[in-house]
Amino acid sequence: MRTYKLTISYDGTRYQGWQRQRGVEQTIQHVIEQSIASITGYEVKIQGSGRTDGGVHALGQVASLRLSGKVEEREFLRKLNERLPEDIRIREIELVPNTFHGRRSAKGKCYEYHIDLREKPCVFSRKYTYHYPEKLDIEAMREAAGYLIGRHDFSSFTDRKDEESCMRRIDEIRVEVEPDKLYLVFPGNGFLYHMVRILSGTLLEVGSGKRRADELPRILNEKKRAEAGFLAPAQGLFLKEVFYRDEG
Repeated sequence: MRTYKLTISYDGTRYQGWQRQRGVEQTIQHVIEQSIASITGYEVKIQGSGRTDGGVHALGQVASLRLSGKVEEREFLRKLNERLPEDIRIREIELVPNTFHGRRSAKGKCYEYHIDLREKPCVFSRKYTYHYPEKLDIEAMREAAGYLIGRHDFSSFTDRKDEESCMRRIDEIRVEVEPDKLYLVFPGNGFLYHMVRILSGTLLEVGSGKRRADELPRILNEKKRAEAGFLAPAQGLFLKEVFYRDEG
């Protein structure tokens, strides 16, 4: 058996998330697995670095793939992309040690949340940004972000009640401003269900004056979802990159 690392980009608009689901064909994982099987002639399963929700996009999702033998990578990549719909692309394929696993080998991820600040939403980016046409206090958002950096119990920032542990580490939060656009960048060791979207909604509430930056420590300590901000819509979220420990 040979193991390959796939680096994948996709537009999640018309898919019901990454993860394969019984009776559901419109998932990223299912579509890629079916396309690979049409080349190999046998069923395959890929292991992604993690799930993305319906409507969430990826610039650099990663998955591991085990095949029965070695393939010529450039030709396999060409054939696979020919079979995939235009909103899914395999950017790279790389032969890796058999110990590599898309999820278990990951040591961290970076997500980005994209916000359109125009008075009227941009026609061309409306599927890839959240339209939030309010005047924002960027420094207040940066102050609030500072309270979230480090290792914390992020129970207030997830919609899932059955997590074994809500302890996660955020390495930094960047609030990057461009004309008419705002980017929130979250690198960390792992993220809970809806965590980045709730963090983004909370920071936007701080920026628009709906809550104070110095409320963040209390919100963390309360460990109650109702204390945090709104769930920002899926279309603004991108999985930018997955980080791996050295497998060599």
